[in-house]
Amino acid sequence: MRDTAEPGEAYLLYHSIGQYSGKATDLKRGMDAFCDSWAACDDGQWGFVLGQRQRFIDLWRGIVNAPEDTMTTTENVTSGLASIIGALPDKYLKGKQVLVAEDCFPSLHFLLTGLAPRLGFTLRTVPLRQGATWVEDEDFIDAWTPEVGLALLTWVSSTSSHRCDLERLVAHGREMGSVIGTDITQAAGLLPYDVHAPEVDFTLSTSLKWMCGTPGAGVIYVSPRLIPECHPDLRGWFSQDNPFSWGLDAFEFATGIRRFDHGTPASVPAVASLPALEWYNRQDHAAILSHNRELSAILLDGFDDLNLRLASPRDPDQRGGSLMVTLPDKLPGADVVSGLRDAGIHADSRSQTLRMSPGVVTTRAGVEQTLETLASITG
Repeated sequence: MRDTAEPGEAYLLYHSIGQYSGKATDLKRGMDAFCDSWAACDDGQWGFVLGQRQRFIDLWRGIVNAPEDTMTTTENVTSGLASIIGALPDKYLKGKQVLVAEDCFPSLHFLLTGLAPRLGFTLRTVPLRQGATWVEDEDFIDAWTPEVGLALLTWVSSTSSHRCDLERLVAHGREMGSVIGTDITQAAGLLPYDVHAPEVDFTLSTSLKWMCGTPGAGVIYVSPRLIPECHPDLRGWFSQDNPFSWGLDAFEFATGIRRFDHGTPASVPAVASLPALEWYNRQDHAAILSHNRELSAILLDGFDDLNLRLASPRDPDQRGGSLMVTLPDKLPGADVVSGLRDAGIHADSRSQTLRMSPGVVTTRAGVEQTLETLASITG
């Protein structure tokens, strides 16, 4: 076994930051174009920057099959959810329940906990079963009653890679009459996703992970059926169809998704992520998924050989692109991650949950070395 893996071949952090060959060159080229435009002593800056931002939005629309005028940018999934929750009329929230799973992204739970008393809803969190690492769809459905005004579905969990059955859950939610939202962050760009199949009311994501983008480049989709009912608390000149309508008593929300904009758009994250989305748009997406599944199968067999407890579904159709294992208490997660890093292998942990996600730069040799190194660390 080599002492260390070659750069990138044992990169297993696609659940955090996605990489691809040539990313640095693409990113520099994109940012150089931004710098050249923004620093030019002319009047072309906003035309360039807002055009790049719109290209970013349009590429995202293609990824999730969203109609025109239904997607815009947001800093992250938390700010996106805050914008949508704050825009909904009282009939969906006041005196109602908002339903989430215990294995949702914690930041969203923190937000909802704070919003509940102000907006008059009760936050109901579907718990993990004893000893489980993900919330079962059956338990979520059992908790989903007509009292639920809004349900937030985590498509793929960041702590187990469990993939919920969206079709089944959304069908139940329609029967309950709830607003249905999805957080697709952990699988967007790896697994196919369509806002119409099944039809949801809103979707949140970042561009960081399988999309290989940058921080701050989040997106929100809102169904054209729901947009007219939404009146965001956070609004500004860009919330209007005509941002240059500056009559102080003449504010009027845009008819489409623009009503979820507010002040001057923070466009740099979208501009910085655009090269990665352009790269992704040129790829064979089925091949990317196949590569992930092939390397994941090798990891899974290796985890079994090492007697490590799997914290993800064994069936690939029930998980995203990551595999998690629960480390024994005698092996602190941070120490295991540090030992892997010393060998040129990049993974991470959440407490005793070791997380690994092979992507396009990861190789079979890198995965095999990961397992050999992990065997030496675990003894």
